[in-house]
Amino acid sequence: MKPIYKTVGIVGTGAMGRGIAQIAAQAGSVVKLMDNQAGAAEKAREAICAQWDKLVEKGRMETTAATSHKASLLTAGTLADLADCDLIVEAIVERLDVKKALFAELETIVSAQTVLATNTSSLSVTAIAAALKHPERFAGYHFFNPVPLMKVVEVIAGLKTDAAVCSALADYARQMGHTPVQAQDTPGFIVNHAGRGYGTEALRIVSEGVADFATIDRILRDQAGFKLGPFELMDLTALDVSHPVMESIYHQYYEEARYRPSVITAQRLAGGMLGRKTGEGFYRYADGVMQLPAEAPVPRVAEMPPVWVSPRASRRSELLQLLKNLGAKIETGQSASPQALMVVAPLGFDITTVAVVERLDPARTVGIDMLIDDAATRRRVLATNPATRTDMRDAAHALFARDGKAVSVIRDSGGFVTQRVVATIVNIASDICQQGICSPKDLETAVTLGLGYPLGPLAMGDRYGPTNVLEVLFNMQTVYGDQRYRPSPWLRRRGAIGLSLMHEE
Repeated sequence: MKPIYKTVGIVGTGAMGRGIAQIAAQAGSVVKLMDNQAGAAEKAREAICAQWDKLVEKGRMETTAATSHKASLLTAGTLADLADCDLIVEAIVERLDVKKALFAELETIVSAQTVLATNTSSLSVTAIAAALKHPERFAGYHFFNPVPLMKVVEVIAGLKTDAAVCSALADYARQMGHTPVQAQDTPGFIVNHAGRGYGTEALRIVSEGVADFATIDRILRDQAGFKLGPFELMDLTALDVSHPVMESIYHQYYEEARYRPSVITAQRLAGGMLGRKTGEGFYRYADGVMQLPAEAPVPRVAEMPPVWVSPRASRRSELLQLLKNLGAKIETGQSASPQALMVVAPLGFDITTVAVVERLDPARTVGIDMLIDDAATRRRVLATNPATRTDMRDAAHALFARDGKAVSVIRDSGGFVTQRVVATIVNIASDICQQGICSPKDLETAVTLGLGYPLGPLAMGDRYGPTNVLEVLFNMQTVYGDQRYRPSPWLRRRGAIGLSLMHEE
């Protein structure tokens, strides 16, 4: 199949430019590498060719194919050498003035049919194209690093972009072996916008003293199924990349509370604790290996108290069956005996509030997160309140660890770690749908491919229950009095019928 764009120019030969050039050449295009830095284009070509050699050695590419790709990968000394290109993709520094100047110059060089595209991750496509004579042939073409492995690309239409341009770019993405998603020109587009719910809420939880970095990472991996915890992920991407994105989206949305950055990352960025690449971030790294703190051991309890479960506990029947399986002495009266450990399972509320509202003895009250079916998790999460006695905390920990499943005990807050993070992810995704930034289907595709979540955010909401997510948000808004937890109108509308794509409007 002939490539949609016979000749493609890549301006900027860093990691992103090299990756785009590699897959464009593999799609059959002649690719011209151009960089203002002396010798950079040549080094980029050598690096890409070395990648093909490695693929040949591993048996993942034929020698003849590698030879053909190398022959189609050229270097350009000046922008004028890109005059015959059908498509030019820019992958240079994230500065609006620099990008605008580049495209203004390119417009004087290329033909009227040449498509111009920016790989920007955070700048407005419309703003970059504002001074162009032909903004209709300009679009965003946002790839993710490493480009050959991250199989999603966002195709972004500016206010004046011709729909046919986006359609052709999407088809070309498929020729390159990638999955295109269409997005409107809004801050963060799809992936960086949807991703605000994971790290920012985890940072809030740390800032409240609820749990430390490692505990939060363990909970979100083992209970919710994320591949990496938020702090592991920020260490991997590096704070000099992730924190500016947090600030950019927050300011571009005029200080929208949902996207508020954290002083924790600002301080670590200032101190050079960026993550893996500096040897220290949220974790320390020795020879590239994360130094993970040990988990607290399961307490030894000589005599286990009887257990009473609140009538208002979520998944109460499942919780009672779990306690029965763990060999607990279960009390079934309307109120607990003076010796009993009292277990509550709220959605969104803190344990202190539940104890007060239900008139329970806070010294003997412990909470458990039952948002997710216990059988589907590898970790249970308990929460104490400021008055919980040590013996009751230890008894709860020991009891829920009896079958060998990991247990984390966190401090009191509105909502458990997983509840807060999942609800925030689903709420922000619902707001993306509310704004019409993309289709629900493209949202799910972009997030699963671009962020590696175990489920798309809408599927996540359906899995754990839209009404449960709404209850968490409503209750957290009550606890915190903060607009960042206000439910999206789209989520409130879909809460009763589900968020799945079968209901797509």
